[in-house]
Amino acid sequence: MNVSQLVNQAQNGNKEALLQLIMADQNAYYRLAYTYMGNEHDAMDAMEDMIVTLYEKIDQLHNGEAFYSWSKTILVNRCKTLFRKKGRYSSLDDEQEHSLTTIADDNPYRHTESELDLQVLLSHLNAQQREAIELRYVHDLPYQTIADMTGAPLGTIKSRISQAILRLKAMIGGDRYEDDRGEIRGI
Repeated sequence: MNVSQLVNQAQNGNKEALLQLIMADQNAYYRLAYTYMGNEHDAMDAMEDMIVTLYEKIDQLHNGEAFYSWSKTILVNRCKTLFRKKGRYSSLDDEQEHSLTTIADDNPYRHTESELDLQVLLSHLNAQQREAIELRYVHDLPYQTIADMTGAPLGTIKSRISQAILRLKAMIGGDRYEDDRGEIRGI
């Protein structure tokens, strides 16, 4: 069954259809919540809040195909609300050091030098750039979804990602890189 049909059923009161939609992407929801919350307990709380909100507001969704983008935006907003309630929200992680590798248990580089290098590199980005990079490249979210989630204009998100990539390239010797065709440039 496709997403639009499940959303339609959920909008008609079928709780099982909503559950099916959520369960189909549960790991992505958890990783996203964990990225913002920094621990399992708070991530699960945010997910529970998201599910309640989805149940209450599913009838407001007009485009069924946009369910996952819409629901992840709700999840990010729930994470931010929980942080505010605890008095510790400031973008993705000004106060906490989040590791890209802790949100993916199947990461082959976990607890290795590569993990440490990645953490060090990301620590040189500002919180907004780090948030945009993580949402784009860890969670594989489209630019527009990131813009919707963060409340920033699409151009701003693209700029943050572009600036972050340039900064990361400069730190790792970005004068020599492969372009999209696999050709080495800048030699």
